[in-house]
Order: sequence, then structure tokens, then C-alpha cells
Amino acid sequence: MTENKNQLHIEHNTVQETLVIPLYARKVCSDRYPQFFRDEEAERLISMLDYDFAEKGAKMQSFAGNFGALEVAQRQYDLSCEVEAYLKEHPKAAVVNLGCGLDTTFSRVDNGQCRGYNLDLPGVIEVREQLLPSSEREKNIACDLNDFAWFDAVDPDGALAKSPQEGGDGAVFFAAGVFYYFRTEEVQALIAAMAERFPGAVIVFDACNERGLKMMLKTWVKEAGITEVGAFFSVRDAKAELAGWSDRFASVTSRGYMKGYRDLGKAIPWLYRRMCSLCDGFISMQIVRIAFAE
Repeated sequence: MTENKNQLHIEHNTVQETLVIPLYARKVCSDRYPQFFRDEEAERLISMLDYDFAEKGAKMQSFAGNFGALEVAQRQYDLSCEVEAYLKEHPKAAVVNLGCGLDTTFSRVDNGQCRGYNLDLPGVIEVREQLLPSSEREKNIACDLNDFAWFDAVDPDGALAKSPQEGGDGAVFFAAGVFYYFRTEEVQALIAAMAERFPGAVIVFDACNERGLKMMLKTWVKEAGITEVGAFFSVRDAKAELAGWSDRFASVTSRGYMKGYRDLGKAIPWLYRRMCSLCDGFISMQIVRIAFAE
């Protein structure tokens, strides 16, 4: 990409660079499958970055790279479906993106009444503020998700609203590609604490089984120097494995990640269709939904 003083420079081998991969994946799918994944925000954000996309672009144009991009875009669609379903019953809810990166789900689901909270590490939020700055109804918050102090920044009841008409209506939390980086006990502690603090709320997130997690050894796990893969979060049967985490869970359900919300059918190559089935079955790629008791 040609350097432009109005563009935000992203260095290679930095935390900020990790934001580029899912963003570019969304663009790839938007270009390749516009009838399913039209993402003008991804196009706009990429145009604002001073970053050489040549290497990432070449990898994503491969067969495997294209399928990886398809996974990213399908995940965003799935999670958006869950958020929209909650907003139908709770139109003024807080929509909380855990580990937001440069995700733009809030703009997709915004009904004009809900409020958005985008949470991530300080270095990520610094970049996000330059590209997707906070607004009256959507705030970017720098934090460590494992430091529960961030709970105080989320206002599910509208206590901080300027008027009664702007009052709250619950909260829906979602995390895309986040909990794979957490140890199981960290995920349990976080979600159990959330269930206590945010009664009536819902959290949705993607997960896979241990077999799928081990497959990641060839990518981020290896690069991070992680050897104890079994200690990191994975799940095969969400209801059986997670329901006992807290007596404040009203329900635990899951649906297939690649085919559970819509089947792309003949719009994608036949081998991709087979891989979608393999992902949802063999490695249990799924979207988990946990509803908290009132």
C-alpha cells in the first residue's frame, strides 16, 4: 500500500497487525461473495491503513486462505444473528463486544435505540479510536477482560442515561475469536462473574473442541510459544460441559458455526461445503449461547 500521511501506519509483527487479518478476511469475502457478505466498512477501513497487504492478500487468495476468510465472515454473521435476536426482545440493550479489534458488528445490528461498548486491550483501542472513534451511543473501552473492573463501564440498566427514554434494557455480550487465547479457568471465572453482575443478559461466542484447538498449533499457538494446549479453552458438548460453571446460568445452547445459521449451499465450491460440515462436526466449531438467570 502506498504511504499516505492521512493513513494510519501499521507495523509488521505488532499487536496492531493482528487486527489486519480478520479485517482483510472480511474484505475478501465481501469481494468474492457479495450476496452474502457485503462489507463496505471493511473496504473503507482498509483504505485508511498504511500497510502492505501483499503477503496477507496472497495467502488469502489460496484455497485454504479463502476458506479461512469464509470462516471469519460466517462467524460475524452468526454472532450478528444472536445479537439481533436479543435486541428484538430488548431494543434498548447494551451490546458489548468483548475483544472487539476492528469489528463493526454494532453498526450492522444498530436499531437506533441500543448502546454499543467495544472492549479490547489499550493498544488495540488506540488504533480503533483513530479509525472507529467513540460516539454518543457507541464507546470504545480499553481494558483487560480478565480484570473485572470493566463491568463498571457497561450500563445495562440505563443508570447513566440522560433521560428515562434512554433507559437500559439488559445486555447482550459477544466474543469473536477471543476465548481460544484464554485458559479454561479464565473463561469460567469471567462468565460466572458476568452471570452474577448482569442478570438476564446473554453471552454468545465461538468455540471448538480440543481437536480443533490442537490444529491451531500450526498457526497462532505455535507462534505464541504455547505448549499446554489442553489448558486452553475448548468445548465439545457446550450444555454438558458448561452448564455446571454457575448456578446463575438459565440455559446453555449451541449451534453449528458454518451451517447452523444458514447454509451457503451451492454459492460456494462443493469442497468448501464438505469442509463446512467437517468443521461443524469433526472439530465441533460452534456458536455457544449462555443466558443468565434474572
